[in-house]
Amino acid sequence: MNEHIIILTIALLVLLYGYISKALTAINISGPMFFAGIGLLISPLGLGVSHVAVNAEFVTIIVEIALVLVLFSDAALLDLKLLRQSWKLPARLLLIGLPITIVAGTYMAQLIFPNEPAIYMLLLALLLTPTDAALGKAVVSDPNVPKKIRSTINVESGLNDGIIFPLVITVLAMITSGLTEANAGDSHWLGYVLQQVGFGALVGAGVGYIGAKLSVLSVNRNWMVGSYQNLIPIALAILSFYLAEHFHGNGFISAFFAGLLAGNTSMKTREHIEEFAESEGELLVLISFFLFGLAFVPQVISHVTINVCIFAFLSLTLLRMLPVMVSLLGAKLDGNKLDLSTMSFIAWFGPRGIASILYVLIVAHEVGDASEFDTIYATVMVTVLMSIIAHGLSAQPLANWYGKNHKD
Repeated sequence: MNEHIIILTIALLVLLYGYISKALTAINISGPMFFAGIGLLISPLGLGVSHVAVNAEFVTIIVEIALVLVLFSDAALLDLKLLRQSWKLPARLLLIGLPITIVAGTYMAQLIFPNEPAIYMLLLALLLTPTDAALGKAVVSDPNVPKKIRSTINVESGLNDGIIFPLVITVLAMITSGLTEANAGDSHWLGYVLQQVGFGALVGAGVGYIGAKLSVLSVNRNWMVGSYQNLIPIALAILSFYLAEHFHGNGFISAFFAGLLAGNTSMKTREHIEEFAESEGELLVLISFFLFGLAFVPQVISHVTINVCIFAFLSLTLLRMLPVMVSLLGAKLDGNKLDLSTMSFIAWFGPRGIASILYVLIVAHEVGDASEFDTIYATVMVTVLMSIIAHGLSAQPLANWYGKNHKD
């Protein structure tokens, strides 16, 4: 019965948010802030209306589908032809800034949590590296912000979760296989990772390419009803996930590659994926934030310490901003070197959100109720919560300020 109450609550929330969404935006309250806040309000930490376990089956299903569709749509909306024309800034962020962020995050985590194993701290750094453009939606959608800056932030967000996820499953495989100095020669985990990534990528690429080609063929021959064109990408994303899992590949990696191939095989397919991402896809993301506030926060709140809060703050500021600004030193845009305000603007808008939440739930699913991961769960929770508030409140004011001083 509790699950039905949650579903009813979600329906009422969607209605309420739909009615007042524009009014909330005017006072800088974002969708993730609203949904996560209501989740917290009715959780045991608030009114105690509902209690839901993180590992409840319906929670797992919702977040898995959400992650599949987020990875698929993020990859599909990356226009590789356009990226080839303006690749330099995103390349700096992903090839220089991202590795520095991981190394710096791991090092700082070891300093702040000296009793935790180093490999656990590497996992923590990886979980908090992918960014979520949805938390700063005003920045990537405001036409006053120069298009190339919006594109840079969007491309970074779209690619870094796909880059980080194979690293997450690699480290997770090392941990779950009990890798220590004593059995460092055991490469069983490496074969598992190669199988997961390789089969996942191959299956996803095949499903995305063939699916997009069949869509084009069907539309050209007038076989398809127009309203179904938005449903095809959803089916391709879910098909790629379960097909890869059947062949012992990783379904999430498969979904990413399926989106990448589908979106860049057919422009029409990419347009329909974009329409889906802006409506049904966003709804799933907001529901995930609601479940984050309702289930995840209450379960790990007791493990929050001063050190957890310090690391969360550093993760959103110094550990994110410094690597990004280092990676952008000397970079040019339209023949001019990036000024300090532009580098700071890009560096600040690296919110932590849906990818971090869903990746940590995957970790929880793999390791079970292992108490040694409580610090990791608590740190991710506090970081995401801080990011929802800080980036939600600052997105529109900073977009207005930056757009006023930097024109295309």
